[in-house]
Amino acid sequence: MDIEIFPHRLLGADTTEKLLINLEKVEGVKRMVLQGQRLPPKGEEDPDRKTITIHGEEVDLQVKTGRVLLEIEEEEIIDQIRTVCDEYLTFGYNIHVGTFIRKQKTVSDVIKYGEQLSDISEEMVGLTDQNAQLSERAVIIKKDD
Repeated sequence: MDIEIFPHRLLGADTTEKLLINLEKVEGVKRMVLQGQRLPPKGEEDPDRKTITIHGEEVDLQVKTGRVLLEIEEEEIIDQIRTVCDEYLTFGYNIHVGTFIRKQKTVSDVIKYGEQLSDISEEMVGLTDQNAQLSERAVIIKKDD
């Protein structure tokens, strides 16, 4: 099951980092995807172009967060997610339930990656823009088991 957190405004880097750190702590969150407008390339000045730390790993923030998509295990954890959002998205947000993240490889993936498709982890499916290079647009952060 997927949910979409749709903040009423674009999030800054600090708010994005705090939100993701606390969403990551919720049991039952499998994957998270950030969507939003791309930040300028490295080298250009932008206060939101920075490295954030999630679960001990540094990640270059490449978008100004407009939506956060979560793949969750069960509907019951939405209340825990709402509690985290209430704390960090005080300006308002909406939560939608639906299918937002692809779960399997598509024909477009076969066309784009060809024989290299078998090298792509199932965890990476649906996490990135199909027009972008996979290595430049997604980072896997493993949870402790």
